[in-house]
Amino acid sequence: MGNSMSGHTDPFAHFAAWFADAKASEPNDPNAVVVTTATPEGRPSARVVLMKDWDSRGFVFYTNRNSRKGGELAANPHASLLFYWKTLHRQIRIEGPVEGVTDAESDAYYNSRARISRLGAWASLQSSTLPARAELERRLAEVEARYPGEAIPRPPHWSGFRVLPDYFEFW
Repeated sequence: MGNSMSGHTDPFAHFAAWFADAKASEPNDPNAVVVTTATPEGRPSARVVLMKDWDSRGFVFYTNRNSRKGGELAANPHASLLFYWKTLHRQIRIEGPVEGVTDAESDAYYNSRARISRLGAWASLQSSTLPARAELERRLAEVEARYPGEAIPRPPHWSGFRVLPDYFEFW
């Protein structure tokens, strides 16, 4: 076990050091993080997302607010994060309340994404079952026809969440 912060007293500084190590050593997605939410009844639900930003306020990921995690966070705005870097034999657990990011933050990140990802934000019915892949392809073609250029507005249901840490565990 180890909660040692290797000389760091600020958990954000310690995260920065470990995240830099992970970016240098992990072959794929060092920003991958397990996000765990809970239903109003307390049933846990975990999935891997990509952390897209972090600072001294907290850790940000983006999603469809109509997804299961979006609904769970609306009903119970608390989450845990688990970063696991196998090559480093390290993990960081973070817990805390969750808030939505600003529209400006969501717009800035959304507009930085590849065109196909922006179109996919409109076409995807995240957390819903599709009868066949052809349905997603049909929806994507429909959105491409609606937005033929690079200007694709951010869907109102697509935004970010920030986990505001009140607990860190470095192991």
